[in-house]
Amino acid sequence: MLDSDLADLYGVETKRLNEAVKRNSERFPTDFMFKLTEEESQSLRSQFATLETSRGKHKKYLPYVFTEYGALMLANTLKSERAVQASIAIVRAFVQLRETLTTNKELAKKLNELEKKYNKQFVVVFNAIRQLMTPPKERPRKIGFNTEEV
Repeated sequence: MLDSDLADLYGVETKRLNEAVKRNSERFPTDFMFKLTEEESQSLRSQFATLETSRGKHKKYLPYVFTEYGALMLANTLKSERAVQASIAIVRAFVQLRETLTTNKELAKKLNELEKKYNKQFVVVFNAIRQLMTPPKERPRKIGFNTEEV
């Protein structure tokens, strides 16, 4: 996400967001954020058809782009109320995910114990339950346009 979009999301000015990033640069390695090149910035800018022409309406500096890791780190770095709430929500989501994974491990252990306890007539049932417990394999979505003719 662009720095300006995250600034809007977290309820701060883009200038203040970038200042916080510069003050805490050790928290933002290259896999958390990067700066657009001049060409990328111009390409992005040309996609907005209604640019305002008055003085001071365009960025003087190349924008930062944040990955999901950078957006999370930014939520932890900024002190706005929305950033704090976003950070808390993310932490709660990770805790809930860990609890879900732990529950699945316990369920798998109990299933193995039951399978050992009962005879082979329930093998089909146990296999079906294991299949339901296995998360579906997600194929990575390709980004862009399909140029092949159908």
